[in-house]
Amino acid sequence: MSDWPEGRNGGPGERYGRGSASPRPESARAMPHVRRRPAPPQSPPHIPPQQGPGYEDCPGYDSGYNTGQVYGGGGQRGGGHGGGRGGDSGYVQPRPAPNWGRRLKVGVLSLVVVVLAVSVGTYFWADGKLKREVDLSKVIDRPSEGDGTNYLVVGSDSREGMTAEDKKKLHTGSAEGKRTDSMMILHDGSNGPTLISLPRDSNVEIPSFVGSESGKKFAGTGRQVKLNAAYAEDGPELLVRTVEFNTGLRIDHYVEIGFGGFAKIVDAIGGVEMDIPKAFKDKNSGADFQAGKQTLNGEQSLAFVRTRYAFAGSDLDRTKNQQKFLAALASQTATPSTILNPFKLYPTMGAGLDTLIVDKDMSLWSLGNMFFAMKGVTGGEGTSMNIPLTGQSVNGNLVWDKAKVKQLVEQLKNDEKVTVKGS
Repeated sequence: MSDWPEGRNGGPGERYGRGSASPRPESARAMPHVRRRPAPPQSPPHIPPQQGPGYEDCPGYDSGYNTGQVYGGGGQRGGGHGGGRGGDSGYVQPRPAPNWGRRLKVGVLSLVVVVLAVSVGTYFWADGKLKREVDLSKVIDRPSEGDGTNYLVVGSDSREGMTAEDKKKLHTGSAEGKRTDSMMILHDGSNGPTLISLPRDSNVEIPSFVGSESGKKFAGTGRQVKLNAAYAEDGPELLVRTVEFNTGLRIDHYVEIGFGGFAKIVDAIGGVEMDIPKAFKDKNSGADFQAGKQTLNGEQSLAFVRTRYAFAGSDLDRTKNQQKFLAALASQTATPSTILNPFKLYPTMGAGLDTLIVDKDMSLWSLGNMFFAMKGVTGGEGTSMNIPLTGQSVNGNLVWDKAKVKQLVEQLKNDEKVTVKGS
């Protein structure tokens, strides 16, 4: 009699199992199916795990063996595989927000560097063009310094650099050498600029002086001559010495421009607008103007400031026109359309600096101050006048009113508001 319980003996219908004495081999058991989570669409094809005897025979057992399926996308950039379940394999970390504050600082700093570089380059370029040819240290017995800055502004009839065609076009003639065609004192002070014209026919005394070339001292003899004769005799240094001796006002800087440079500056800025109150014509200067507002080019501008024979007041009327024109030129040049436009600024500066002759101590800063002081005259911030006169001398020269000139000079030296009226 068998001791095995029902179903465990070796009778018919019994199942073969462990420890069975039956000569037949045990049949394979069905492996319980473990449901796995479906792979994401981008996952590689399923690779079934290898089967083997052991614990896998137990119902409900999950070995945890990784078959190579990707259950979740990792946080790696560039599509790398991660080990988390339920992730998105296409996930990319977002870029950080742009630092606009830092970008703005970098942009502003870059702009400042560029502006500084251009400014420094322009300064050295312009400074190299200045012709510092007048040595005021050669002027002797000078008046004491006063407040403010005094410039002697001279327009000469120099034809240097002009072709025969230029001379004919500008009606300058072909005389050798150069003479002063206009002379003005520009005082720049705290009470506004003052522009004083010195007529070329002014009667003055040539004082003692030291020759600019020879270094020889010439004693004063009391000679009475026209003011422009001083320049013709020994150049800018004697002209400064003569102006200082006859006025008592110290000249701090000297600025001179010739015919050709004057016309080039006007053309470089596109002309100068003038309001001419009365039509006039002069064959000597080439002037031919109608009354009213009009824009003068370089050729016309030169004719305008040189005309004297068409006016009853001759040289006095000419000096008034010169003042009016120079103030308008400065005012219309110092505009944003010129200063901020390099295609206009550099040609204008080049045209002016190429022909300017200044003293050895003149800096670009001082020259700029003179320019804006000139502009201030026409802007209503200053005064323009002829030097006070009493009439004409026996030789036809214009005689200064010494009492008024002395009062005017005292006001300029003390940088006071000018109350003296000119001629």
